[in-house]
Amino acid sequence: MTNSLEPSGQFGSASTPSPSWRWRLESSSGAEVTPDGVDSPDFPAQADAESWVGEVWRDLLDAGVDQVSLFEGDREVYGPMSLHSA
Repeated sequence: MTNSLEPSGQFGSASTPSPSWRWRLESSSGAEVTPDGVDSPDFPAQADAESWVGEVWRDLLDAGVDQVSLFEGDREVYGPMSLHSA
C-alpha cells in the first residue's frame, strides 16, 4: 500500500472540485461593475489570480474599475484593493 496526499475517493463517488479564485471588479463605492470588453476569469490558484491582476490593473482602471476584491469560491479573501496610485 502506498501513502498518498491525494484523496482516495473512498468516502464518495464524486470528488469535490476546489473552489476557483476570482476578482470582483468594483466601483469606488464597492458596487460590482462589469465594464464592456473586460472579463475577470476564474483561476485555479491564488497566485494565478494575483499575477493576472498585476498584469492588467492599468487596463481595468482605464475601463472604469476603481478597486478589486479577491474571492475563493464565495469567501472574500481580501479587498477592496484600490487600483489608483496612492
